[in-house]
Amino acid sequence: MARCKLRIFLCWNLLCREVKAASGSRKAMKAVVGLGNPGDRYAGNRHNLGFMVVDRLAANWKARDWHSSHQALMCRISLPEGEILLVKPQTYMNNSGTAVKKIADSFGIKPADLLVVYDDLDLEVGQLRLRRKGSAAGHKGVASVISCLGTDEFHRLRIGIGRPPAGVEVVDYVLEDFPDDQWEIMEKVIASACHAAFIWMKDGIDEAMTRFNGLRLQRI
Repeated sequence: MARCKLRIFLCWNLLCREVKAASGSRKAMKAVVGLGNPGDRYAGNRHNLGFMVVDRLAANWKARDWHSSHQALMCRISLPEGEILLVKPQTYMNNSGTAVKKIADSFGIKPADLLVVYDDLDLEVGQLRLRRKGSAAGHKGVASVISCLGTDEFHRLRIGIGRPPAGVEVVDYVLEDFPDDQWEIMEKVIASACHAAFIWMKDGIDEAMTRFNGLRLQRI
C-alpha cells in the first residue's frame, strides 16, 4: 500500500511539472491595434491607415469572426506563431486609449505585446517606421493610448502620409481620402505594414525594426 501511494504521488508530481512547463512555454497573446475613425465616411481617409492595415491582416489570415466588445471591433486569431488579437477601437481617434486600456486589462496584454498602427505626418508617403516606445509626437490617438495605459512603452508602427500642401490645414488633410494617384503606392505600403506586423509578432520588435525602418516605397 505504501509503495502504491508513493507511485501515485510521484506520477502526480511529474504530471504537475509537465503541465507547468507547458503553460510556461505558451506564448503570451499579442494585439495589433489599428487607429482610425469608425463609419463609412472615414473609411478611405489618411487618418484611417491603422484600420486599413488591420483589415488587410484579417483578410490575409482569412479571419471573419469580428465582434464588438470593449468599445472596439475585435478578431481573435490562432496562428502557429501564437495567438493574436486584431483591434479597431470604435471610440473615434482622439479617445482610442479608452478601448485599448479595456482590452489590455481584459486579456492581460502587456504593453510590450501591443503594436499600435497609425498614420504619421512626419514620414513621407512610402515610409514605415517601427518604434519600441516614445512620445505621441502630436498624434492625438497615440496620446490617448499613452494617457489611458499610463505608459509610453508600447510598440508602434508608424506609416507615412507626408505633410499637407501649403494652405491646407492638418485636420482637413488627415480626414481626406488618398488621391487616386497615391493608391498604387499605398497598396504596397499596406502590404509591407502587414508584413512588418507579422515579423513583429513572430520575431520581435528588434527584427522588425531592422527589416523595415529603412524601407522607402516608391511608385513605379
